[in-house]
Amino acid sequence: MNGTQSVQKLLQSARVAPEIFKLRPDYRALLMVVEGIPLAPSDNVSEALLGEAENTAKNLLSKCAVTQVPHIAAWRETYKAFGAKPQKTRNSLEALTRRAEGGLPRVNRLTDIYNAISVKHQVPVGGEDLDKYDGSPFLIRASGQEQFQAFSSGESQTEFATPGEPIWCDDTGITCRRWNWRQGPRTALSDTTTNVLFIFDALEPLSDSALVAAADELLATLKDLSLEVKSSRRLIGASSIAHSDEP
Repeated sequence: MNGTQSVQKLLQSARVAPEIFKLRPDYRALLMVVEGIPLAPSDNVSEALLGEAENTAKNLLSKCAVTQVPHIAAWRETYKAFGAKPQKTRNSLEALTRRAEGGLPRVNRLTDIYNAISVKHQVPVGGEDLDKYDGSPFLIRASGQEQFQAFSSGESQTEFATPGEPIWCDDTGITCRRWNWRQGPRTALSDTTTNVLFIFDALEPLSDSALVAAADELLATLKDLSLEVKSSRRLIGASSIAHSDEP
């Protein structure tokens, strides 16, 4: 993906299928492209954010069970609605929040930062390597014929999406199964990723302002790393579409 014009085309062509909004009329997707992120291993910046996120999770879980945390509970109900068992296939926010009590993983600076933002703001966040992405993102409900490449015990294997499950896709195929459950290795972030498509998934009771605040903190953190960082974003919902660009 090269140039501002290409990024704008990617964002403007992104879509969420009507059947997704029939399942959850309150669903919103905030898509944010961030380019020029400098490469680095985990450092003091990411460690501080991870510490904040871990404290947020511990505070939440001192007051209620993880399944009763509001946004996690909303996603669990949604997983049940499309036939998934949330106790077996946990959305990314729940999976990270559960891990946070014992310590979030340390992967590399970029991955650590966006995982920390996800837990701190209690919103599922996915990161796709923009240079490996093919076309614009779209979210649909699977027919059951869509193939998904996954790894099991270090071996590549082909799975098929379950009919009715929401899947994020690009023009090549599935990039993430069950909305925000398992990302495909083809577009996953790596130690060489510098350009990223971030996808923030929101349901009520998370507000638009809280969703934007999560994106704003992620962007501010990445901009502090380099003056070369630039971004664009788009918010997609059932009743309104907002778009903003940032130098």
